[in-house]
Amino acid sequence: MGGIGYFYGSSIIDRAYKADWDQDEDDEEDQTFVKPEPKLQPPRSLLTATPSRSFFPRGFYWDEGFHLLLIGAWDNDLSLEILKDWVDLIDDDGWVGREQILGEEARSKVPEQFQAQYPSNANPPTLTMAVTAFIERLLSNRSGSGPTDEELGLGGDSQKVFASGGSNEYGNSKESNKHLHDHGLALSYLRSIYPPLRRHYDWFRSTQRGQIKAYARKARSRTEAYRWRGRTQDHVLTSGMDDYPRGPPHAGELHLDLISWMGFFTRTMKSIATFLGEKEDEAYFAEIEANILGNIEDLHWSEENEMYCDLGVNDDDESVHVCHKGYLSLFPFLLGLLPPSSPHLGPILDLLRDSKHLWSPYGLRSLSASHPLFGQGENYWRGPIWIQMNYLALSSLYKVYAAEPGPYQEKARQIYEELRENVVKNVYKASQPQCA
Repeated sequence: MGGIGYFYGSSIIDRAYKADWDQDEDDEEDQTFVKPEPKLQPPRSLLTATPSRSFFPRGFYWDEGFHLLLIGAWDNDLSLEILKDWVDLIDDDGWVGREQILGEEARSKVPEQFQAQYPSNANPPTLTMAVTAFIERLLSNRSGSGPTDEELGLGGDSQKVFASGGSNEYGNSKESNKHLHDHGLALSYLRSIYPPLRRHYDWFRSTQRGQIKAYARKARSRTEAYRWRGRTQDHVLTSGMDDYPRGPPHAGELHLDLISWMGFFTRTMKSIATFLGEKEDEAYFAEIEANILGNIEDLHWSEENEMYCDLGVNDDDESVHVCHKGYLSLFPFLLGLLPPSSPHLGPILDLLRDSKHLWSPYGLRSLSASHPLFGQGENYWRGPIWIQMNYLALSSLYKVYAAEPGPYQEKARQIYEELRENVVKNVYKASQPQCA
């Protein structure tokens, strides 16, 4: 079972090695093979949730943002303590390892080839979801004389996807909610995490940037394009969706899910800057956000396939869309980046609701049932239903697309009701004792 644990110990970091496709083609550095140099680091501590304390006794960045959504709804201040521990791991360059394997006991559960962490590799910045959820709780718990939505950075296009609903007796107590009842305490907390988060954000923008000009790609911004580093021929472990189908590895490929995460990260930073009264930063993030949203449309929308896709480079050095129907195709929708009035929302909802592709009585499949790789190989992200991705879909439907006026509002509402029922029934059934 998952749970919360405290971990302490050394970790292994390799600052020399880069994967085969990590360097850009125009890098001036020597691109010959670099021998790995894993080195033991000084001990660190971490309070974190784990998907399984016995089998995975370590912190996972990709998982933790989702864990904190649940923990924060139960105990706001505990979620902030865990979040702060993760933020404190961000180094001077802005990097944090995607797996925190601290100490010999934790390493004993990890194959040797996966123990080292690489400062060139990222992971989906899900910690931003915990920040967004905290600000949403501030909004719902503030007194009538407290700051307005705009002062909290929650007006306009601010994050809406992760507002919590419902209540519980402990979670509403002052013991677990000091940062919600004391505006000064909340302000102090956000000020403490803002500089390292800004460092982390800048690290993403500089180290995971992709190429636009080199392949004559047309986009309104010449800077906002992104590519996961650390991939192999068949896996992009850094994306969190390990074996999800991608195009052939190439220094010129661009990844839809990463630019979508960067759009979400940018909105979160804009919200914090607004809350803290950092007007110049707010304007800076607003401009980047607009450029990212524009480039998602310009670069990643395939009119031919009526879906969002990765970009690859073919044998003639031409930029081409790489389209595999599944979770990846939904990312601008999943993270609430797509305006409710977008003409592209209709095809996304059609894809989501089509039983030949993602729709099932149990939730959304990770890959289209009609895809030739459906259920093949490791079958990790090639069909199985993942609860966190279904949660993202339900949150976006409920908080944005079924809630706000638009040409697809009623359709979004119907899909939300059906998907929610399917997921709840499936989770309930799976939680029941199995008879021999």
